[in-house]
Amino acid sequence: MILSRSFVEYVVWGWDNLPRTLLMYYTNFVSSPEGYFQTVVCNEPELAKTVVNSDLHYISWDNPPKQHPHVLTINDTNKIIASKAAFARKFKHNDPVLDVIDKQLLNREKDQLFTPGGWCSGNPTCSKVGNIYKITPGPGSRRLRFLVTRLTWMAKFGQKQCK
Repeated sequence: MILSRSFVEYVVWGWDNLPRTLLMYYTNFVSSPEGYFQTVVCNEPELAKTVVNSDLHYISWDNPPKQHPHVLTINDTNKIIASKAAFARKFKHNDPVLDVIDKQLLNREKDQLFTPGGWCSGNPTCSKVGNIYKITPGPGSRRLRFLVTRLTWMAKFGQKQCK
C-alpha cells in the first residue's frame, strides 16, 4: 500500500481520536495490518476521497472468503495474465506457474538470474549486471503504467473507492 503524507500525519497526530481508537480495536485481530489503514482512511471523509481501491494483486479467494487465499497453480495462468495485475499470490515454492510467468510476462528464460532490462549485459543475455544507470522501460513497466492510470482514472471519475 502507498500512504500519502497527509494520511500518515493524520494517523500519527490524529486530530480526532479515530486512529487511536481503531488501533486499540485492531490489536485483538490476527491480521490487523490488513484492515487498520483501510478502515482509518475510509472513515475520514477528506481522506476517503484520496483512496484508490486496489492492491495491484491477483488473489483467488473462496466465496465467501476464508482466512487464506487459494494457492495458484498452472491452471490459473490464464486468469492471472488476464487480470493485468502487477502482482499475484500465493504460490508454492518452484511451482511451474512461476516459470510461465517468468517467460510470458517477464521475458525471462528458465534459470536466468535477472529480469531483462536496459542494464543487462553478458553472454548469454542478462547473465551479468551491466550499467545499472541504464534504465529503459520494458513491457512490464508499460503494463504497470496502464494499470495505475486506469485505477486512478476510475477513482477520480466516478467509482466510489471506500465501500
